[in-house]
Amino acid sequence: MNIHFISIGGSAMHNLAIALTKKDFSVTGSDDVIHEPSKSRLEQYGLLPKQFGWFPEKISSEIDVIILGMHAKGDNPELLRAQELGLKIYSYPEFLFEQSKNKTRVVIGGSHGKTTITSMILHVLHYHEKEVDYMVGAQLEGFETMVHLTKKNDFTVLEGDEYLSSPIDLRPKFHLYKPNIALLSGIAWDHINVFPTFENYVEQFDVFINSITNGGILVYNEEDEIVKKLVEKSTAAIKKYPYRSPEHFIENGITFLQTGEGDLPLEIFGNHNLQNLAGAKWICQHMGIDEDDFYEAIVSFKGASKRLEKIVENNSTVVFKDFAHSPSKVEATTTAVKEQYSERTVLACLELHTYSSLNAAFLSEYKGALNSADKAVVFYSPNAVKIKQLDEVTKEQIATSFEREDLIIYTNPQEFKEFLFSQNLENTALLLMSSGNYGGLDFDEVKELI
Repeated sequence: MNIHFISIGGSAMHNLAIALTKKDFSVTGSDDVIHEPSKSRLEQYGLLPKQFGWFPEKISSEIDVIILGMHAKGDNPELLRAQELGLKIYSYPEFLFEQSKNKTRVVIGGSHGKTTITSMILHVLHYHEKEVDYMVGAQLEGFETMVHLTKKNDFTVLEGDEYLSSPIDLRPKFHLYKPNIALLSGIAWDHINVFPTFENYVEQFDVFINSITNGGILVYNEEDEIVKKLVEKSTAAIKKYPYRSPEHFIENGITFLQTGEGDLPLEIFGNHNLQNLAGAKWICQHMGIDEDDFYEAIVSFKGASKRLEKIVENNSTVVFKDFAHSPSKVEATTTAVKEQYSERTVLACLELHTYSSLNAAFLSEYKGALNSADKAVVFYSPNAVKIKQLDEVTKEQIATSFEREDLIIYTNPQEFKEFLFSQNLENTALLLMSSGNYGGLDFDEVKELI
């Protein structure tokens, strides 16, 4: 089968392209820009386009399938040519479903925690040498790619993102997977550019619950009131399994899980991560891993890339990088670090980078999100606001939204870097929260701070 990717450079797209190449499909692709690490990884597999840009002449009737990425626009020249020729066009979630429709599909959904939960499940299965197909939104230790597809595996584990599928398919990705086993971790308003009201956003999760196959299984976080309410009112013909934070304690900066097998030291910490662990345990049990085997494996789980990722540590200082950007994630991550390092100064730096976080109407959702930090900094780029064609955001609006009088605010990348590099980090936990890079901050340089 000949497959062509329009927008091959995306995180999920390039991993799917590699997975299909490994499955002996003939794969080509185009993109107008490709960043690292996608660029090097595509080059390694002979998939990097010779020229960047869109070339409708590449599209011919010899192509069996087009896979269309969200980065492309509806008027993309290659897409228009494919439509003109009547070629089969899939979004990548549609194609993943096609590849897994004869397997048991396990889909992990929720506004937060889905990458970590999916990663935990895959870590445990990998530890016990249980082979499954998968798609996860982060690079994992011990896994070469973020997508793996085979003909032989019985299970497919998919991270279920609620964002849109493609420029011509405006359904949320996780509506397309039709899970046999599903998990819902929590709901907190996000992606306001496509879900302009909270009610509209919550409705997507209701549709997800109703997409579970008859007789299927839903594992859900009963400590999240919105999830609990949605699940309890659902009349879908499914089995429901609630979970909540397991018993635990913190001693000398280490979180211990209290189990029937004794107290187990974990590499991870924070209430969200413990909730994630409880959800992952239920899913693994439904996939044939018993409780004792789950605990044996999970103690070595260090976390998913950029999810409370420890980038450097010495006796008195620790630095974390985290993908947190939505208000609930920022609050949960900051609180988790303060609880874990209660005797240290927590310096929390947040970059407002996404469409939602730079939207003046959404800023009030950040009220109190950084309150657990001893020192709190917000960085944002006025240029990013312009690029996203949003109304201007002022420092005064940000200060008012967070309701923290001592909040430090930077809009200049160099000034933020100078501040960061001037700090005495003795007895400190530094937390860098962003889906960007603070206007060009080199995280390898940050490692040299301690």
